[in-house]
Amino acid sequence: MYSKLMLELIKKEGEFMLEKRYVARNEYLDFLKRHQDKHIIKVVSGVRRSGKSTLFLLFRKYLRENGVAPEQIITINFEDMANESLRDPHTLYQYLMKHLVQNKMTYIFLDEIQHVSEFEKVVDSLFIKDNVDLYITGSNAYFLSGEIATLLTGRYVQINMLPLSFKEFVEWHKQNDLFTNETDIFN
Repeated sequence: MYSKLMLELIKKEGEFMLEKRYVARNEYLDFLKRHQDKHIIKVVSGVRRSGKSTLFLLFRKYLRENGVAPEQIITINFEDMANESLRDPHTLYQYLMKHLVQNKMTYIFLDEIQHVSEFEKVVDSLFIKDNVDLYITGSNAYFLSGEIATLLTGRYVQINMLPLSFKEFVEWHKQNDLFTNETDIFN
């Protein structure tokens, strides 16, 4: 049922999740939960390293904990060389159509979508499917240029993700035992 590559990616993601602890970014996670299964494209924009990919990771974990089967979740990070062939819009579309689960919602996460030429054609084609719940991320430079608004008018909701606040930064360091005492916070 799964392709060998897909199984490897699922295993790799699971191992990665076990190694890290994350700061709860509930405002952003709640945004995705509020729009889950709604016929609208969910867009998460933000500067590099602000946590967009981690947000997707946490939301996929939430989906699995709430009964969504792994085969109903498709994740592609376009910054990963392993996915370079999927940067072609036709190849990407064919890949996604092949992996949709019939008669069930398929959750598709396309990370750093701006690396796909003419991605809006793929997104439009997915948008018209009844059994697709679509989530995309991209860099601020691209998504704040106004081009996304033109390409996806009326079909998307967007949240701009900011880097960790100082409070979240300290919380993350404490969770990961990176501070031995309070003076470490300021040194």
